[in-house]
Amino acid sequence: MPAKPTTIDDYLAAVPVDQRAVLERLRKTIRAAVPQAEECLNYGVPAFRVGDKSVAGFGASKNHCSFYPMSGKVVSVLRTDLAGFETTKGSIHFTAAKPLPAALVRKLIEARLGEIAAKPPRSTKAVGTTRKSARKPKLPGRTKKRRQSG
Repeated sequence: MPAKPTTIDDYLAAVPVDQRAVLERLRKTIRAAVPQAEECLNYGVPAFRVGDKSVAGFGASKNHCSFYPMSGKVVSVLRTDLAGFETTKGSIHFTAAKPLPAALVRKLIEARLGEIAAKPPRSTKAVGTTRKSARKPKLPGRTKKRRQSG
């Protein structure tokens, strides 16, 4: 069993030549559309992240390649633009013979970035923090004295 890739270059090196060429072009298109993005592997596939949000990803399967907009909403919003490509809730399938046009990739990324910008930031409050758990801890040996009735 081959070793798991640790970089996008490692991932692409293991892909068949025809798919590798189309995925390398896709990678360049994504980098041009989101130059501030960091390349990473997300769930074992090449991805691009801005801050803590994944913006796009891609992968190769036996019979096709996939573009992952990292959002099912993006696929449904741009469904008419994706006519002619097989889609799932979160991916767009294409082949080396029929790659995704660069303009469509840019449109998908713009939609994803817009979706990210529209979402309010997550709360910085720790999950599970309650008023009770935020109280000062009791110090050992310091307990309340009980009133004695008498």
